[in-house]
Amino acid sequence: MANDPVDVPAVLAYLHDLQNRLCAEFEDLDGRVRFREDAWDRSDGGGGISRVLTDGDVFEQAGVNFSHVRGAQLPAAATARHPDLAGCGFQAMGVSVVVHPRNPYVPTCHANVRFFVAERPGVPPIWWFGGGFDLTPYYPFLEDVLHWHRTAQGACAPFGDDVYPRFKRWCDEYFYLPHRSETRGVGGLFFDDFNEGDFTAAFALLRSVGDHYMPAYAPIVHARQHLSFGEHERQFQLYRRGRYVEFNLIHDRGTLFGLQSGGRTESILMSLPPLVRWEYAWSPESGSPEAVLYETYLKPQDWLSLSAG
Repeated sequence: MANDPVDVPAVLAYLHDLQNRLCAEFEDLDGRVRFREDAWDRSDGGGGISRVLTDGDVFEQAGVNFSHVRGAQLPAAATARHPDLAGCGFQAMGVSVVVHPRNPYVPTCHANVRFFVAERPGVPPIWWFGGGFDLTPYYPFLEDVLHWHRTAQGACAPFGDDVYPRFKRWCDEYFYLPHRSETRGVGGLFFDDFNEGDFTAAFALLRSVGDHYMPAYAPIVHARQHLSFGEHERQFQLYRRGRYVEFNLIHDRGTLFGLQSGGRTESILMSLPPLVRWEYAWSPESGSPEAVLYETYLKPQDWLSLSAG
């Protein structure tokens, strides 16, 4: 791990600004409702700002949360992967976004950018960045998926030709439900424990990912939010939301870290959709739009090699 000098105040300032910008843009996209804000504090001085938009015209629920958690001991979710950091104090800060649209033709999406620093007296701090964004459509359109991945590639391009394919593959592997043998969606970017080069370059990568999220998502919302749908499409959306719940509660390391580090439970679990359903032994009808999702879009693809026609 790199031990370059770090600028924690600069990271915090960027994260606060990102939260403000994203909330303003989501309110503009929805056009009717605004975010509710809850500021919360911990006894050790950590805390956060949770903002949740509910029952909008476009978004059934959207959360944009900032957190800055400190602790004298790393939780098990972190030391399991980094046993050398046992006994270190830490700071973890980030912005997390989860959006559950009302219209089944508008994909659910998630984004996160975060910074972690572990400290022990007498030695330089150990730090890394993480984050990314991923898309979970119910009724996918190839042109939307291509736009999403082209924007993701653009976020990575200034930092090397290998960054997008590496982070894209990491996303496919991370957002995978092994008990279902399917990906959560069509992927995007994911990276963790990133401290390549110096702090300045790594921080620039984080900002690029954060700043490209809304340009990747907003055009898809604009294109699909007014498409008509019926009860059949709505019920399929609620069924597929169950996969989102399964991943977040079983596999997501961020959820585990947040709960184990004493984070605010309501803020951590705001990622879960407000309505969801499960159905025993369901499978899509052959040739249906739902079958296309399973057969084509829930498998890792080299999306940038495809054409929307």
